[in-house]
Amino acid sequence: MGDKGGDNHSEVTDFILVGIRVRPELHSLLFLFFLIIYWMVLLGNLSMIGIIVTDPRLNTPMYFFLGNLSIIDLSYSTVIVPKAMVNILSQKKTISFAGCVAQLFLYALFMVTEAFVLAAMAYDRFIAICNPLLYTVRMSRSLCIQLVAGSYLCGWVSSILQISVTFSMSFCASRVIDHFYCDSNPIEKISCSNVFINKMVSLNLAILIILPTIVVIVVSYMYIVSTVLKIRSSEGRKKAFSTCSSHLGVVSLLYGTVSFVYLTPPSNPELRKVASVCYILFTPMLNPLIYSLRNKDVKDAMRKVVWKKKVLL
Repeated sequence: MGDKGGDNHSEVTDFILVGIRVRPELHSLLFLFFLIIYWMVLLGNLSMIGIIVTDPRLNTPMYFFLGNLSIIDLSYSTVIVPKAMVNILSQKKTISFAGCVAQLFLYALFMVTEAFVLAAMAYDRFIAICNPLLYTVRMSRSLCIQLVAGSYLCGWVSSILQISVTFSMSFCASRVIDHFYCDSNPIEKISCSNVFINKMVSLNLAILIILPTIVVIVVSYMYIVSTVLKIRSSEGRKKAFSTCSSHLGVVSLLYGTVSFVYLTPPSNPELRKVASVCYILFTPMLNPLIYSLRNKDVKDAMRKVVWKKKVLL
């Protein structure tokens, strides 16, 4: 089916974001829920970034990647949550065409970048455990910067492709997006264009993003497990595994919530919105907690900061 409306997409100046459907008397409670969780996202990730930047002991590749992970978590949550909170209390619930494009671009950018940064962190743990004597040589500062820059480049390219095919469609059927942010799937539903190309681009992008990152993570941990099992002392094995447990927790949380979002049946949009809340709010909230609660260096750095504050007071 061809475009029914020709270039009607150029006439659309804004969209309406339906948001999460709740009874009107629960809007204030939903706003408060978003506010509290978002505040915890800000507090946790800004604290993690501050500790990593200020503590010289955390000037290592692992914490360089962790600091970037906190920036990414903070960023994609900020791209969506403040606007969603405004719309909860607003009657109009609109977002401009340019704002929708920017939101989808930045959301896709940070989501893809996070997947590649987590793969880089897996490679870092592989070198640290399997080749500890060569760790400082292999994981140089320049390589770490290149890996993070490459992650952002992959995110940028995939986002450009995603918004190019998404917003080249005609929106003559409706401008009401059944979601609380601009995502490609609900946007496709209000288009009167043929979405086959969009589906194929999205599928190929997903394969090109998920396959290499998962392969790097799985292969890295296969080598890590093989190396750790060769360690004779139980204390040595425990110490080696403890350096990876936090990363594995974050990887499981990310891929678990993303799978929940995109494997939820399209026929149940409200469940998909709940799944999106898990990814956009709970994942960036829990990531700093996972690393701070299970990482001795981070806990020591936090105690140091608290102790300094007590001394100043």
